Amino acid sequence: MFGIGQCYGESAASQIICAVFTILTLAIIGRALLSWFNLDPRSPLIQALNQITEPILEPIRRIMPRIGMFDLSPIVAIIVLSVVSRVLQQQIG
Repeated sequence: MFGIGQCYGESAASQIICAVFTILTLAIIGRALLSWFNLDPRSPLIQALNQITEPILEPIRRIMPRIGMFDLSPIVAIIVLSVVSRVLQQQIG
């Protein structure tokens, strides 16, 4: 149900939506994985991932606090992105 890069329409607009949401999902996954390592926050890669993903993750964190030391906002964001992508693609066709 929540496949990464799963496209539902054949139109160009649907394919663009699919590509954008896939990139956002991969950026969130990348950020989550890299957060396990002690990397320099001034690194261009870390800064780019933060700039791309923070507008999505920050509102979720305001609603859903951490559970112990675990931040589940990336999981929620991926699910929301998947649902929104699917709805948009089905509306466009």
